[in-house]
Amino acid sequence: MQAYLLVFFGAGLGGCLRHTINLLAARLLGTNFPWGTFFINVSGSLVMGLIAGYLAFRANEAWTQHARLFALTGILGGYTTFSAFSLDAALLYERGQPGLCALYVGGSVGLALAGVFGGLALMRALT
Repeated sequence: MQAYLLVFFGAGLGGCLRHTINLLAARLLGTNFPWGTFFINVSGSLVMGLIAGYLAFRANEAWTQHARLFALTGILGGYTTFSAFSLDAALLYERGQPGLCALYVGGSVGLALAGVFGGLALMRALT
């Protein structure tokens, strides 16, 4: 139960940070391009890489499982799931599975877009 609470509170913080960045980006840069989401996806992936690399190469014992759940699954998961997607793709590639990596990236992006367009089309037809 403690693990779920850590993820819950971390995700709340990450979601609030995402919302703040989206608002600031819209005010500062306008809404003609999704600058907020773009920044969130790139910065979240960078932070995920930094933390995952630190844990893998420097101080694996330094973070408890609870700290990892709070920071990575919670905060970064609430901030952007794109960071988890990016790390999964990088791990597949680094494990020597570039074909599976390409399938994962292409399938995820392609099917996610198809899902959004399909959902929009279905709701448009039903309303």
